[in-house]
Amino acid sequence: MPASRRQFITRAGVIVAGATVAAPALADASPDVHWTLTSAFQPGLDLIVGGAESFARALSDMTDGHFTVSIHPPGDIASAVDALDAVANGKAECAHTALAYSWNKDPAYTFGSGAPFGMNARQHSAWLQDGGGNALIDELLADRGLIAAPLGDTGGQMAGWFRKEVHRASDFAGMKVRIGGFAGKVFETFGATAVTLPKDGILEALAKGSLDAFEWVGPYDDEKFSAAEDGSGAISKVAPYYYYPGWWKGEMQLHLVIGNEKFSSLPKSYQAALRAAAAVGNESVRSKYDAANPGALKRLVVGGAQLRLFSQDILEACYKSTNDLYAQLGQENPRFKKIADSYMSFRADEYLWWQVAEYSFDNFMIRERRAKG
Repeated sequence: MPASRRQFITRAGVIVAGATVAAPALADASPDVHWTLTSAFQPGLDLIVGGAESFARALSDMTDGHFTVSIHPPGDIASAVDALDAVANGKAECAHTALAYSWNKDPAYTFGSGAPFGMNARQHSAWLQDGGGNALIDELLADRGLIAAPLGDTGGQMAGWFRKEVHRASDFAGMKVRIGGFAGKVFETFGATAVTLPKDGILEALAKGSLDAFEWVGPYDDEKFSAAEDGSGAISKVAPYYYYPGWWKGEMQLHLVIGNEKFSSLPKSYQAALRAAAAVGNESVRSKYDAANPGALKRLVVGGAQLRLFSQDILEACYKSTNDLYAQLGQENPRFKKIADSYMSFRADEYLWWQVAEYSFDNFMIRERRAKG
């Protein structure tokens, strides 16, 4: 029943009963609440930003316009990497961000977004929702007075663009790679240098040779690096080798980070509406990426991108280095170990099931597609 009709019936019942209830008391049943959301994502990442917009629309619709959220791009309230801090410091009620952006504060944040050689999007979602992951993430955020709800997932990502081919892990030595977080640490174990560079400077750095490789998201977002319609600004002209899989991001789960006190002060119906609206936005992002990436990949290949699969040598070496880092961080950080143990145990069972049903079916369908063109 719509809230407006429900309020009308409630008001009519009060009048019939002869009760004397002040009008403001009735209005308090649906108070007007306005929140500010600081986003970690530039407008160019339109599918991700669209997830936050879907969340805000759904929340307003569910509350008859009484609970609204305004979305602010990075640089307005906080920088992209400081979005979580802005909520913790009371500059905004909520943020749309990747928890992995806070890797330097605690490497355990990685598991909120998706860990190297971790799970795919569906598996990670199952861990968060039904494997105890959400509770562990909220426990991690509790020190900062925060909670989080999933809000958008990119699905699987590409490994990125390389100026030259790589055949073994030793080929990474001396390379400058635009990549951060946990993956950057893995590359550094092979002698590469992880660098930070704004998007606008990437193509120029590749052309000059001061950058050897970079990762972004996947075909749909990567295609936007083609600055001109004639393709003159295409990535493939300066870094033609498009590598996969993105082993450091089997998926990229994004979150709505919320101030816990602000959330607790909401009416229970608004709390439920907020979580439901976040779920709407969460699913919309993944489905849009799944729909947009195939066509973008075709266009990139036609435009000159050369697809390359990382060799078994590279994948195995990176897998070992990643596990060594997990073990080291687990010894140093009990919170990291607690979340990692839960995550890895769930991953093991998920891939047991995937091997039986999902992989066997997908593998057959892929072979059939290739056979029939």
